[in-house]
Amino acid sequence: MSRYVAFLRGMNLGKRRIKNEELRAHFEAMGLEEVATFRASGNVIFATPKREAEGKLATRVEAELDERLGYDVPVFLRSEKEIAAIAAQKPFSAARLKKSKGKRQVSLLKKKPSAAAKKKVLALATDADLLAIEGRELYWLPSGGLLESDLDLKAIEKLLGADTRRTMGTIEQIAAKLG
Repeated sequence: MSRYVAFLRGMNLGKRRIKNEELRAHFEAMGLEEVATFRASGNVIFATPKREAEGKLATRVEAELDERLGYDVPVFLRSEKEIAAIAAQKPFSAARLKKSKGKRQVSLLKKKPSAAAKKKVLALATDADLLAIEGRELYWLPSGGLLESDLDLKAIEKLLGADTRRTMGTIEQIAAKLG
């Protein structure tokens, strides 16, 4: 049995409200097992009893959520092993972390960016907004609150495609929950 975490974009924002119990029920109705939610921001941990390619599984979950909820829900799927690797990433020095008043952010991407896109995104980094990319994740260390940042998130999304963002603390807590 393979374990995954589905990070859902745009959940519990505006009129898109769903209770964790309802979200768990939708995943269970898809034939997924050991379903658990983490916080109320669209983080769903589950196991799949059948072998299914990750891309196909993500597409299936997106399609079924769209049908069940009546709106598009982008799904960013990561395996248990990938979550552990993301949580272990240390893209910023201890000195930079200590200097920052911001929380480390992780943007989960649909696919690994091309070298050209990666170069353009990293060029947007400043001393106030440090960026790093590893695999399908963009790591961001803002110097303060996200709303205070001048980082051009729309330009980044245009270069990398849609994403969903979580704090590194959330990723670390999910990794600990997975064991």
